[in-house]
Amino acid sequence: MTDTAETVSLPPETRLGRTALRVHDLDAMIEFYRTVVGLAVLERTEMTATLGVDGTPLLVLRRDANAAPRGRDQAGLFHNAFLLPSRAALGAALERIRDRWTLDGASDHDVSEALYLSDPEGNGVEIYRDRPREEWPGTADGGVEMATRPLDIDDIAAESDGRSTAPEGTTLGHVHLEVTSVPAARDFYVETLGLDVRMDAGAALFVAAGGYHHHLGLNAWNGRSAPAGGRGLAWFEMLLPSDAAVSAVRERLVDADVAVAERETGIEFGAPDGITVRLRAE
Repeated sequence: MTDTAETVSLPPETRLGRTALRVHDLDAMIEFYRTVVGLAVLERTEMTATLGVDGTPLLVLRRDANAAPRGRDQAGLFHNAFLLPSRAALGAALERIRDRWTLDGASDHDVSEALYLSDPEGNGVEIYRDRPREEWPGTADGGVEMATRPLDIDDIAAESDGRSTAPEGTTLGHVHLEVTSVPAARDFYVETLGLDVRMDAGAALFVAAGGYHHHLGLNAWNGRSAPAGGRGLAWFEMLLPSDAAVSAVRERLVDADVAVAERETGIEFGAPDGITVRLRAE
């Protein structure tokens, strides 16, 4: 669903690639994402670590001793959401959380079933599984209707396959941001970047490519009033199907007076609220 005929949508194959965090205690963060979330360490140096599943990188951690804790008024990450391929894998994730960490919440969103927790430095984490697309509640204008209802976690646990790691097929399903202005975020991510509005909840907006329920969540629930900074989200990455698709986005950004930096594998640019976004072709 898009708002105007003039809006140019991103290709339907668009998806998220990696997300990156600035951290204080690299060892503790690696341990959490390895043993609780179930990611594997793919690469490690003194200052950085890349974690993922089946050789695919999903998360980059970079030690920054000079980064201050994120301020209470600052925009930034609400949560990184790791999408599991099955309910059995979600049950196993719940077991790992119960054994090694603390579950902050659990919700049935009709389109998905989700577990919520926070990492050792307070970054939000969602671990979820999607229901089949044909079961997602739709709206008359082509959007999707997501609810927030209690999740039967005992039922989820009963389906666990007992895995100690996230299985093949795990991806970064979406990134949810806290923004200072939902209208400004909408103008950038929809009208300029080309994501489609999937659900508009007033103080929160959910946008995606290819009919997914959301690749980005954008909320102003906590009244953030300052740009992102300090520890937490460093950047997130979107994967497009071709170099031509990346070039088309670059042209739209330049036309909108957005500064674009060339990277060896794609482009990088600043979004509202001090958020950095990277794009590259798969």
